[in-house]
Amino acid sequence: MLSDFSTLLFAGGLISGMGLHSIVRQKLGRNRTARELVSTESMFRSLAEVVPIGIFTTNSNGDCVFANPKYCLITGQCLQEAPGSEECVFSIEGQCPSAESCGRTAQGKGWRNAIHPQDMEAVDAKWAALLTKGTPFSIEYRIQRPGSPLVWVHAQAQQECASKLPLGMYVCSINDVTANKSAEFEIQQLAFFDTLTGLANRRLLMERIKQAVVASTRTGNFGSLLYLDLDNFKLVNDTRGHAVGDQLLQQVANRLKGSVRDGDTVARLGGDEFLVVLEGLGKSQNEAGVLAESVAEKILNNLNEPYLLAGVEHNNSPSVGLVLFGENKTSADELMKCADMAMYQAKASGRNTVRFYDPEMQALVAARAALESDLRHAVTTNAFELHYQPQFDATGSITGVEAFVRWHSQERGWVSPASFIPLAEDTGLIIPLGDWVMHAACRQLAAWANDSFSAGLSLSVKVSGQQFRQADFVQQVLAVLERTQADPKLLKLDLNESLLLADVEDIVEKTNALTAHGIGCSLADLGTGYSSLSHLKRLSLEQLRIDQSFVQGLLTEPNDEAVTRSIFALAQSLNIRVSAEGIETQEQHDALAAFGCHAFQGYLFGQPLPAAEFEKTLESHRVSIRK
Repeated sequence: MLSDFSTLLFAGGLISGMGLHSIVRQKLGRNRTARELVSTESMFRSLAEVVPIGIFTTNSNGDCVFANPKYCLITGQCLQEAPGSEECVFSIEGQCPSAESCGRTAQGKGWRNAIHPQDMEAVDAKWAALLTKGTPFSIEYRIQRPGSPLVWVHAQAQQECASKLPLGMYVCSINDVTANKSAEFEIQQLAFFDTLTGLANRRLLMERIKQAVVASTRTGNFGSLLYLDLDNFKLVNDTRGHAVGDQLLQQVANRLKGSVRDGDTVARLGGDEFLVVLEGLGKSQNEAGVLAESVAEKILNNLNEPYLLAGVEHNNSPSVGLVLFGENKTSADELMKCADMAMYQAKASGRNTVRFYDPEMQALVAARAALESDLRHAVTTNAFELHYQPQFDATGSITGVEAFVRWHSQERGWVSPASFIPLAEDTGLIIPLGDWVMHAACRQLAAWANDSFSAGLSLSVKVSGQQFRQADFVQQVLAVLERTQADPKLLKLDLNESLLLADVEDIVEKTNALTAHGIGCSLADLGTGYSSLSHLKRLSLEQLRIDQSFVQGLLTEPNDEAVTRSIFALAQSLNIRVSAEGIETQEQHDALAAFGCHAFQGYLFGQPLPAAEFEKTLESHRVSIRK
């Protein structure tokens, strides 16, 4: 144990620069040792006035009987000579606030008033051990000063020999370490928290998951991990900029924190991916599942509320994957993987929904990963071909064809477009794939211009929203036409209605530019999105295309018939032609013809064929449809 106060100061390492011993010698004499200097009460007080740390002493009851000016500055307290007195014992001009200004006193046990309530228990425990057992201590705690920010202090205390210090038996030194704590906090924030949202980052998340699994195994209570991904978040960044995208992420983070309990963990994994760790959901798996799903649904509802981004209202939804843990000890990585798979199942189910993890998902995800790898290789090697399906007018004459991309894999055989097109959209491979389709279609269009059977046929190409949103899309199309020498007037671009959810001004500008060069634009899959009349009026459209889903239900579903009639009425008001795809029966054709349809396409007239086969059957298709 340290023997006296001077030794405490030296051993604690609280004095830097000249050192306490040098300061004491300069102040009180060059030929006296520190031990001699503190041998009397007056010398102790003189020493306390010059050291750059706070010092106070207490008696055996814990009552403060002395404090130096630095203590006053750090805590904002004044030690009064006696109850009711207004003068400070250590009044030093410019340093010691008056008792009236601080409103508190360190007299008796009043020194405890400055300690932050949350730290009081820990400090009291240390002092109790010192007063009862003589155990010295070192602790950090917070000081509350009237009208000022919190101050962090490092305190050291020990019992002093009464013969050395008649003034008091216990001495405590405090040093302001607020700057150090601020630096530590900043380092911790950078290490464990996301800088944009303030949520836990991946590193802290993994620790929290591990702790939750251990606690769940020990207590028998189930927990849950929720994996959230924002639907179509990339569209926000692409159309409104990353600054607005950041605003959305911050608002999502705030809503997530407001949707769960204080003890639950909310983290941002990166990009638009968030995770929530729920603990203590009960000992029954069914009960835990119900509670976890209710939280997930609450999150879903909260995140579906409109957002105000840069003064403009915006709607966004999440897809949520959910996995329970508790019966068996599971690694954090495995839980993350399972929740991720559940989230992708939610997206595959139409987005904006919640899905539980199913072990069968493992096989589906593995298959998806393998398909993605094969697709990337196919895009690199241009392992695709175009098939062509004829389009007929009301007289039964072929007026054009639509190009469909097909993929024949050496390992998989023919891969359904329903499998690889959505995957290409999700992975961004649709852009290089779409570029290949545009080049191949225009080369074929130029070749058909030299054939008597095919000359004059228009060629329709579906354009992905990701393709169309590229800033230089129009320039890309014009460059392909120039390179292949295809006639721009025979190229028709089919745009998906969902494009109108994005930047309408950009769409209007690009369709006008394409039309100015003779390229026709159609709005495909009409009726499946959210287009409005005001938007359609501004677009340079050549025709509206009715989606095959409405054609299939035209004769059996009243709603499909009503939507179809509305589309024809809309087209008539805008003076735009209407075409229909997916026609499989004569009855469907006749009903559409009665509505005034201008162009027809579907398996009733022929399935998509490779160019060579299509050219062989082109002449045979130049007949009228039987009435």
